[in-house]
Amino acid sequence: MLDISYENVVTATVNILKSAETVLPQDVVDSLEAARQKESSPVAKAQLEAILKNIEIARKNGIPVCQDTGILIFFVEIGREARLEFNLEDAIVEGVRQATESIPLRPNAVDPLSRHNSSNNTGDGIPDIKYELRDGKGIRITVAPKGAGSENMSSLKMLNPTETGDIKRFILETVLNAGGKPCPPIVVGVGIGGSFDKAARLAKSALLENMDNMDKFESELLDDINSLGIGPMGLGGDTTALAVHVKKAFCHTASLPVAVNIQCWANRHASVTLGSDE
Repeated sequence: MLDISYENVVTATVNILKSAETVLPQDVVDSLEAARQKESSPVAKAQLEAILKNIEIARKNGIPVCQDTGILIFFVEIGREARLEFNLEDAIVEGVRQATESIPLRPNAVDPLSRHNSSNNTGDGIPDIKYELRDGKGIRITVAPKGAGSENMSSLKMLNPTETGDIKRFILETVLNAGGKPCPPIVVGVGIGGSFDKAARLAKSALLENMDNMDKFESELLDDINSLGIGPMGLGGDTTALAVHVKKAFCHTASLPVAVNIQCWANRHASVTLGSDE
């Protein structure tokens, strides 16, 4: 384990961004390979083969797997006994600035109204950093770059409490309306319950789950989504989605929020732990 200092957090942020942008997690690669092997459409199989070749080229050459290097989302778990004598957010932001230049990353962060580009992937509220307390003395930082093509196809709906039967329909409609725009095969994160914003946060964090770790409800959703026939890159085929992950939270008796956060085939994320939890 590394000590927790400003400099170490900056370096660790650069390193996990490099890893996330250039090397996909093995469970994602394995899911794409499994989809390629069972795909019955020659066109779809060719698309999956091109994706896998792209992944290998990016890994070998240490270059981003996609030209859209995404908006940068961080999940930070802080040990209750951790002692930080510096501003953790400042260190992560500085890491993003350095990574933008060194990897390099496409500068994607703009003012929402003027559209002025900061040129370094930072700005008001960006990178988006979500904090959570946990046991221990260390901190764990996870980065999940999110491309706009998939993010733009995500959706949230406040259902009536009596409409639990419409949850699956809303998820399927969201994927159907997205079509080929989010660069399928996709990963689908679903948040059910909580509040308006809690459901969205659940859906996004669900994308970090292991690709193979699906329960019966999630597996049924995956089968239904794949039956839509959208296929890789929207060109038809057996594989519209690689995985579906659902997270739930208790909600108000009078509401039923449901959020669907769609991720492209490049389900990028990487983590680092700093400090000792011994």
